[in-house]
This record gives sequence, C-alpha cells and structure tokens, in this order.
Amino acid sequence: MITGTATSGRPAEEPPREGSDPDDTLEAAAVDGTAVAEPGDTADAQAGAQAAGEAAGEAESGAPGGATAAVEPEERPGGEAAPRPAARFLRSHRHLIAVSVLCALSSALNCSLSLLRFAHFQVATYDLVIFDQAVRGYSHFSAPTVPLRGVTGGLGMDYIQLADHFSPILAVLAPLYWLHDGPVTLLVAQAVLFALAIPFVWMFTRRVLGTPHAYLVSMAYAISWPIAQATAVEFHEVAFVPLLSAIAVERLHAGRRLPGLLAVLGLLLTKEDLGLMVAGIGIWLFFTGQRRLGAGLAFTGVAVFEVVRKFLIPLAGGNPAYYTRYSKLGEDLPQMLWSAVTRPHEFVGMLFDDHSKWDTWGLLLWPALFVCLLSPLVLAALPLILERLLADSDNWWSTGWHYDAFVVLILLMAGVDGAARLIRWLERRGVPRPGHGLRLAYAAAVFAVAVTTVPYRPFDNLMSPDFYHSDPRTEAREQAMSLVPDGVVVEASDDFGARLSGRTTVLWWDYQKRGTPWIVASVNNDLRGVVDSYLTEGYELRLDRDDIVVLHRIGA
Repeated sequence: MITGTATSGRPAEEPPREGSDPDDTLEAAAVDGTAVAEPGDTADAQAGAQAAGEAAGEAESGAPGGATAAVEPEERPGGEAAPRPAARFLRSHRHLIAVSVLCALSSALNCSLSLLRFAHFQVATYDLVIFDQAVRGYSHFSAPTVPLRGVTGGLGMDYIQLADHFSPILAVLAPLYWLHDGPVTLLVAQAVLFALAIPFVWMFTRRVLGTPHAYLVSMAYAISWPIAQATAVEFHEVAFVPLLSAIAVERLHAGRRLPGLLAVLGLLLTKEDLGLMVAGIGIWLFFTGQRRLGAGLAFTGVAVFEVVRKFLIPLAGGNPAYYTRYSKLGEDLPQMLWSAVTRPHEFVGMLFDDHSKWDTWGLLLWPALFVCLLSPLVLAALPLILERLLADSDNWWSTGWHYDAFVVLILLMAGVDGAARLIRWLERRGVPRPGHGLRLAYAAAVFAVAVTTVPYRPFDNLMSPDFYHSDPRTEAREQAMSLVPDGVVVEASDDFGARLSGRTTVLWWDYQKRGTPWIVASVNNDLRGVVDSYLTEGYELRLDRDDIVVLHRIGA
C-alpha cells in the first residue's frame, strides 16, 4: 500500500517507481494520506514501460535524420513475437477504452428512457418547457425568458429564468440549439452529462480502493436510482451537478486545485443553493488537512448563497423565498443557524418528523451501505440534504423528483472513502488483514444494491415490452398537433407542451381565460364543462377525438 503524508494540506505524491509508467502512477494519496496500488497495475505499468523501450529501440535503429526503416517484429527469447503497435495501444489504453465504453452505455441508457417517454407523450410541460425556452433565449443571444413560468405565475411573458432559479450555466447549452432547436436537445444533453461523471468516479475509486472496484462503483452510479429518477422527470439544472461535483471532489482529492476550483465555480453558476454544497466541500477539505483552502471555500459558498438569494434573484424580478420556506426556523440562513444552536432538539427532530423523511434518509444512504457516514466527505452533501428536509414543502422531502441526484455522487464517493477508512481501522487493531478481498467485497455490494433498486425505479420501464409500444391515442395526438401553426402562442396540457415547444410559444393550460389563440389538451369528463365554457367565449372546436381537443380563438 502506498502511503504519503499531507503536511501542507495537499496529498503527498510518490515518485514513479523504476520501470513503471508515470501515467499509471497514482496521482495522490487517499483523503487521509493512503492510496491503493493494485498488483496488476504494477505489472501492467512494467509491461507498458517495456513496450515503450522496444519502441525507442526501433526508432534508434532507423535511418539518419529521424526516419525509421521498416523492420520485422522482433523475436522474444522464447520465440514469441513482440506485440504489434495496435496491440500495445489497446493494452496501454485499455482502461481509457473501457471507461469510454461505460460512458457510452450510460448515455444510451439515459437517452433511451427519456427519448422514448418523449416520443410517447409521457413527458410533462413543467419543467422541460421552461428550460427549453430559457436555453432558446440564450441561443438567440437574448434574455432567457420563460413565458410559461411567467404567465402561470402572473409575472408576464418577459419573465426570465434567472428570477426563478439562478442557473446561468444553462447558457453553455445554447450552441447545441444551433444544431437542433427543441427539448430533445436538453434530454440528450442531460443523458450525456450524467454519464460524463463516470471517469471521475472511476479515478477516485481506483485511487482509494483499486481498479476492479472502480468499475463496480462506476456502474453502480450509472444505474443508481437517483439518476434514473432525474432522467424520468425530464430536464433540470441538476444535469450539471453530478459531473461538476465529481470533478471538484476527485481533482481536489488528487491535489489538482485548478480544475477542482473551476468545477466549484461551475456549481455556483448552476443553482442558487449550490453555494451550500460548495461550503460543504470546504468543510470536508478543512477536516482533511487543507485548512486554508477549505475555510475559503466554506466562506465563499455561504457568501454566494446569501448574495444570490437576497440580491441577484430579486434584481432579476424573482422571490427568493418562493421555493424555500422555513417558517419554524427563521426567514434566512443566519436565523436557521441560530435556531440550530439554541434549539438543537427541535432542529434534529424536524429531520425525522415525517415517514417520507425517513424514506429519503434510508434511500440516500443505502446505495453506499451507510458507510458514507464514516467519511468526512459526507459533509459536502449534508447541507443540501438539510435544506430539503427542514423546508416547509413536503415535495422536497420525497424521492419522487430529481433532488436526490444532486448528492448521489458525493455520497457514493464518501462511501468509497468510508470503506477504505474502516478497513484501515480494522488493520490497525490487529484484525487479520482483509486487504483486496474486503475492498472488492464492498465495491461488489455497492453494485449489487444498485442492481436491486432498478426494478423499483424508472429504468425498469426499459425492461417492459409495453414501454416500447405507442399510446393508443398517438394518432389523435399527432393530428391535434398538426392543426397548430408554427410560431403561435398555444396553451397545452402536460402531455403536449414539450412536443410543441420547439416551434411555438407554449403556455401551461391551467383553465385561466387569457384569450390565448390556441389550446391543445387532453381532457376527461371532469373537464368537459371547462371546454364548453371556452366555446361560449369566442373559441371554436377544431378537433375533439379520443378525449383530445384543439380550440382556436375565432379571429385570432
């Protein structure tokens, strides 16, 4: 086992061993100064060095001026031919190839779920259309206006997304809209962004536990229930968070501050409350030896959180308390912290005072087998979890939305670190050295737990033949959409909004009489009276088929 001490706050690094490939050397020690080197890695490194030496020898035997002559494969002492360049390339880049394939498979899995739901009219207008309208605004080099959110909230057609949630990072998706303008672009982008976190999970786990373990934990993340749940509820700003948090934690853990801090900056531009996650990352660094950097990040995270909520969101025309209300604790973060200090029993009780909160705690900690609680890295996820469970809104308490995807990756990485700490603790107390076997057992258990959750979460849809069949009303839905001209303003029910958003200005059909030129909606018997009331107020019925109606305002 390679060890190093971090006296200055940065993990110590061991110089490359003689005959090893520097690229295969572990970048840094584990969080507390310990890393794992697999025996297979050493052998592979030596093989890579030998191959490099053979290549250098061939170059030296070439013609003057650097040109090389064609040579036959050199015979090894046992009569075995040396590996050809293609074989050497595959062997030396096997992990890069394997991780790339894993990313591609993860992207395909996420895309399959979201795009099939989109094709079958199973996606909701909220919130996909809101983000679609915002990114379209950026792509046109204009303000990210979200008419759907503005009109529904009585705030007008010019309401901008930054007043709803502070997510300027959405602008980086604008160039994709120059290739394809529509919500499908967001669904594909989210699928890829989720998958791109895998290499950083892999590198972190390989450094702390070992190489086979890295593949198991990476696959566990790819099929984890929070990722499945976030994929199933269309697109949200959470698409960026697993990747950015993985880069921040993995790079800072490796002592690579610049890319880690750039990822932290990305988190601050993703959503207003991610300053709390940044503060948590700072606390983790503080308790693992990087005190100056940790204190700086903790202060920066809290400061940005307060500035964005109290100044930037109101400046954009929003209400910072619209989504986050804490009536029992106070109006803002300082009052909440004071309540936690002066009334700790009440503060802690609020974290467990509803059965849905118990479910959320269990489902968040179970994928890491609760071992994440043994790592200080769990402190990076804790502020966001507390923010949810202390809020007045019960929507935040449940696991039915996308909120768990904000922290799933940090909790899995904390589990990896916690398992390594537990194993080292056992070794120091004279327990027979568990070594590679126990580390591998933990990684395999994490993967097994992820597999067992699949049948209870949205990825299970992909195993059902019925999921691939069109809705019986698909033909009527397509006919309804064909009646709506491009470029008009249309109110749509949940199932139609996203399908129309690429070519019209979509508002949500909430039965308010606004005089909108077009209305496309799925209705039931309870809504027939509402449809009739529109007909008495200047609308004509252009389609009524299979409980799908299209209304057009006469003269519009």
